[in-house]
Amino acid sequence: MIRRTAIALVLLASPAFAQTAPPQEGPITCASPVAPADTEKSLKQRFGKEAVVQDLPGAEGEQYKGVVLFPKTTDRRIEVAFTDDKARRASGLTLRDTGKPSRWSVNGVTIGSSLADVQKANGKPFLVSGFDWDYGGFVTDWKGGAFSRPLQGGCTITIRFGKNAGAPRSLSGDGVKAASDNAALVKFAPVVTEIGVNFPDK
Repeated sequence: MIRRTAIALVLLASPAFAQTAPPQEGPITCASPVAPADTEKSLKQRFGKEAVVQDLPGAEGEQYKGVVLFPKTTDRRIEVAFTDDKARRASGLTLRDTGKPSRWSVNGVTIGSSLADVQKANGKPFLVSGFDWDYGGFVTDWKGGAFSRPLQGGCTITIRFGKNAGAPRSLSGDGVKAASDNAALVKFAPVVTEIGVNFPDK
């Protein structure tokens, strides 16, 4: 009886039987902490009360329904979007500036990273769109650097820069693009305020 009990305990402790808690910080990949096959239901099952449905900000002032992970912990917050209104497949996730450094990172970049940080991770300069409009501050061209290629698993990255101050006129508006090593942009010193991880289509 003692031997059988010991064997049962070993089996329960093995990886095949153990329930692994989802990560709460660290590097984001194409499969963790959210995977393309995830649904609203699967995220709620895995994260419990740390996964809630909320209205999330979209383009040009629009809103859409998504799942927020760790909604009450601003440095862990992740927004998850879906491919359809019934939340049957995740389309990607977003990190946003919440006023605190994020505990998550993507290829070494996180909320608050500088132009130099991102350029180093990319391996070469890249282009940033003009600031102070709806699509301002997004990287528009990685110029063949590391971020121009999908991550392992096929997901792609979008990054947006911003600052709590108006950009100079030369860096503002639709149609404006500046290289990350442009002297005026370096002096303006924006930081990463949004990171998107976009899952590949089926």
